[in-house]
Amino acid sequence: MRLMKVGRRAAGALAACAAAAVVGGLLSPVTAATEPDAGGPGAAWTATQDAAPQYPGVHIDWDVPITMSDGTVLKANVYRPMDGAGNIVDAPLPTIVNLTPYTKLMSMIADSALSIPGLESVLNGFLSGFDLSAYGLGGLTELTKALPGGAARLFTADRKLVQSGYTQVVVDVRGTGFSEGVWQVFQEREQLDSVEVIDWASKQSWSDGKIGMSGISYSAINQVHAAEHQPAALKAIFPVEPGSDLVRDVLATGGALGFGFIPPWLLGVNSLKWIPDLTAIFSGQFDWQWLADRLQSPMTFFDYVIQALTINSVPEIPDNLKQLLETDSSLRTAWLGHPDRVRVPTFVVGGWHDIFTYSEPRIYNAIDLPPGQKQLIMGDTYHVNPGSGFGSPGLPPRLDVLQRAWFDKWLKGIDNGIDGYGPVTLYQQGGGWTSGGEFPRADVDYRRMYLSAAPSGTTSTSLHDGSLSAEPGAAERLTVSPGIVSLCSRDSAQITAGVTALLDACAKDARPMELNGLTFTSAPVSEATLISGAVNLHLNTVLDATDGYWTATLNDVAPDGKSTVLTSGQLTASLRKVDESRATRSANGDYTDPYPYLTLDDREPLVPGQPTQLDLGLTATDAVLQPGHRLRVDVFAFNFPRGLPLRPLLNESGLRPQHIELDPNAPSWVNVPISREL
Repeated sequence: MRLMKVGRRAAGALAACAAAAVVGGLLSPVTAATEPDAGGPGAAWTATQDAAPQYPGVHIDWDVPITMSDGTVLKANVYRPMDGAGNIVDAPLPTIVNLTPYTKLMSMIADSALSIPGLESVLNGFLSGFDLSAYGLGGLTELTKALPGGAARLFTADRKLVQSGYTQVVVDVRGTGFSEGVWQVFQEREQLDSVEVIDWASKQSWSDGKIGMSGISYSAINQVHAAEHQPAALKAIFPVEPGSDLVRDVLATGGALGFGFIPPWLLGVNSLKWIPDLTAIFSGQFDWQWLADRLQSPMTFFDYVIQALTINSVPEIPDNLKQLLETDSSLRTAWLGHPDRVRVPTFVVGGWHDIFTYSEPRIYNAIDLPPGQKQLIMGDTYHVNPGSGFGSPGLPPRLDVLQRAWFDKWLKGIDNGIDGYGPVTLYQQGGGWTSGGEFPRADVDYRRMYLSAAPSGTTSTSLHDGSLSAEPGAAERLTVSPGIVSLCSRDSAQITAGVTALLDACAKDARPMELNGLTFTSAPVSEATLISGAVNLHLNTVLDATDGYWTATLNDVAPDGKSTVLTSGQLTASLRKVDESRATRSANGDYTDPYPYLTLDDREPLVPGQPTQLDLGLTATDAVLQPGHRLRVDVFAFNFPRGLPLRPLLNESGLRPQHIELDPNAPSWVNVPISREL
């Protein structure tokens, strides 16, 4: 048993290496920016971003047409700097591209609001001191910290970036905003559009040919897709909350529809795309092709949702919906990213409770670039509040500050030390912000911890108080039934992008959800204990039907009984077949990421009453159990709105009780990356 100096060992080692390099003349002192706040270099980046602008004005060319190779016309707003005399700067400048489905009109409105003199600073000042955590609304407090953390400027146009000597191009993706075409939702044609927009921007008179890409969520995914195609003009990307394996991220995690996000998101984007270009209407220049394209696909992809919720049996599933459930379909192929093909400097920003948590560390690790040319930040955040609190003492610099430093380095060649930051900057759940060289951390080893029916004595409110132990326990069957208390849970907060995180009682304490779950809890740790990496739960199950739905969480249990979810996962039982070519295992041979196919062709209905083993992967996490804390696994039979199985599979399960068969000859266990034995 070894004491973990959490967060200090890696940072100290990197600092020592940086210092040695400085002495040896390999690095300039400015590159030794390994602390989460980047120390002196971080302060310099912030000062650069907040200094008086190089150019005082911004000129906007509205609705610039960009014709794609198939004749479809996309519309863009082009933001260019203006000098003190009001002249547009004619010198070719590096160009930042943002492709969005949320319409450049919304981006313009938000940018205009933030550009009201003094408003942004007043809001940032107010929100920086806003705190309702004493009233059980700490989640609301954290959500409000995204604006002063710099996220707003990455969602809209970044005027400060433009005024520092960049051109920015904000484009409505095909089929959204004022652009023509049918919305493609990350498919091959939309990815080609991104490449063609980059090529177009690089050849304009106001561009020096060097292109960067910016944006959050959808725009971040587009960045990664574009970089995978390796367009020659693209030199750097700054994706905030990108996904890469979209089916597993959010669409059908564990084979169940991400109900709390997908339907309202599709409804929102499809509604926004119908907002017409009023200026064109009043000037008599209305684009009738735009209207024809909207009529061709009025509610893109919403028919899939309706079918998923209404089709009664597997044989009735139509071909278009089957595309989502076939490994080699054009949809699934397009939605499965290949970040290993990215060759440009990439700064990934994510969160441990984001809807794309599964992909974010995987994108960083897959990119074949040296640390420094690729960076990863993972915060304790949801999808709606990236960068929450950034810029505060001890936290990473603001997102707009980091983005400016990133582009200054890779597009302008300024040696500002950003490549010496991190490269892996993590909020360690249960601890604080840390900086190191890799994720998962090197100080952990995978170990089995067995699920046992023996009581841990830590809870009296779960369906069964079991234990996590080093050896299998006695044989016993434990039963759990579907329920709706998952509405009040961290999983609910995650799939709603953080909306239900407002209430601390749900998002920060798992005990309400545990009323409808089985709990398995370890003995308390005597010293700080590290957990870092993906987690897998191996279950020996028995169902009373041909299908079922399992969900599980890994929790940190405090001495006062508070149970905090660190990570979670879910799986439709009949979709348990593992793709061995993509699955990963630890040195002990157990899965770390089982990677089920999640396809109808590989579906394996269960035999009622017969024991069936399955592996349920939980997304990667980084945490520390403080002395006196315990590790807990929660197991449930339902997880609405985090996941809702397809109606045919839900019909087969019948929402019946489900059983874990605890059998020493066929044990159930969790394979956890941990710094020592519990």
